[in-house]
Amino acid sequence: MEYVYAALLLHNAGKEVTEESITAVLESAGVEVNVARVKALTASLEDIDITEAIEKAAFAAPAATTAAPAASDEAPAAVEEAPAEEVKEEAEESGMEGLGALFG
Repeated sequence: MEYVYAALLLHNAGKEVTEESITAVLESAGVEVNVARVKALTASLEDIDITEAIEKAAFAAPAATTAAPAASDEAPAAVEEAPAEEVKEEAEESGMEGLGALFG
């Protein structure tokens, strides 16, 4: 994950996301860099508009995290919690789909 974070940090700072820049960020954070992973990440990001991918992921997440309808007063507490867990799982899945866009 730290490789993706490095790429996002560079993008947010307006820097070019290259093998050298990702390696420099990771090394400065004390991460032992795997050159193959850096190459794979930069190759995956080659045709990706990172800003657009972030916007798509941000747009999908709020829709998936909408509150579940209120349960009646007679419903047990366990039933009230179940929809919230389902919403959380859906949010995690849609978030992962957004991250998948970063890798083509």
